[in-house]
Amino acid sequence: MKTLITGGAGYIGSTIASACLDSGIRPVILDDLSTGREEFTEGRAFYRGDIADGALLDTVFRDHPDISAVIHCAAKIVVPESVRDPLGYYANNVSGTIALVQHLLRHGCERFLFSSSASIYQPGPDLSVDESSPVDPQSPYAATKMMVERVLADAAATLPLRVISLRYFNPVGADPLLRTGLQSPAPTHALGKLIEAYERGTPFTITGTDWPTRDGSGIRDYIHIWDLAEAHVRALERFDEVVPAPRGYEVINLGTGRGTTVRELASAFQDAVGDRLQVREAGPRPGDAVGCFTRSDKAAALLGWSATRTEKDGVLDSLAWARKRPTILGR
Repeated sequence: MKTLITGGAGYIGSTIASACLDSGIRPVILDDLSTGREEFTEGRAFYRGDIADGALLDTVFRDHPDISAVIHCAAKIVVPESVRDPLGYYANNVSGTIALVQHLLRHGCERFLFSSSASIYQPGPDLSVDESSPVDPQSPYAATKMMVERVLADAAATLPLRVISLRYFNPVGADPLLRTGLQSPAPTHALGKLIEAYERGTPFTITGTDWPTRDGSGIRDYIHIWDLAEAHVRALERFDEVVPAPRGYEVINLGTGRGTTVRELASAFQDAVGDRLQVREAGPRPGDAVGCFTRSDKAAALLGWSATRTEKDGVLDSLAWARKRPTILGR
């Protein structure tokens, strides 16, 4: 089996590519390297360019006519940036995806895995959600994911297209073999900020402390990136069972089922490293939301998959990658 991975030089896409390789699936990478790293494409077929470039997609499919599925990870993902530049996010994430799908249909590629996001959900009273929960995106970034899902569902209702939207919760950690990890030395998510504070000896800032959670900080479902990657492999392997031909659309949450607050993550981090951090508080960032966690077992039922790694595993693998990162990517 061969699969095209858009955004395959980024954190998530490159880890999925590694999991595919480990399972005998050959990845073909398409990435414009706006945030991805070419080092993450070593030993993998790689094409640099935009997902909306029809001529480039023609070249990819001419070189690899046996591509049987696409995993679409390419997107702008920084919530505060999306608030500052909503039009850029809609153009890249929504319009770009529409163009990509049109080019795929020209080449008869009908299996489409979409990297969606749990940020589209309106959390329930206990802040848990399942695939049937209402959606209410709180940022332009989240809204682009919701809009793309609607586009894909409408297209899959009438066109020769089959789609599985995988709604990610909060990926942490790195490839346990340390082939890839977070490409940025200063990531914006909570665990990245914890590592940055730990390495620099500076305070860790909890942004938002008045949320309706058990300790006032936001709540997340922290899923290890390798668990997430393995879920994509299972989705590729079971695609035709989950969404039989000729067309159809399915949504599956990918999370641990555990809600962890930012304060609890900071405590788990300190336990893992055996050291204490100075913690301070600040208001929420633009576009921040309280968060949620999944209560669904749909992934287990349809994909035969469930998360097995802990927050501690994520912390330790993230720290190991942070130490190795300079030898692969430089400073």
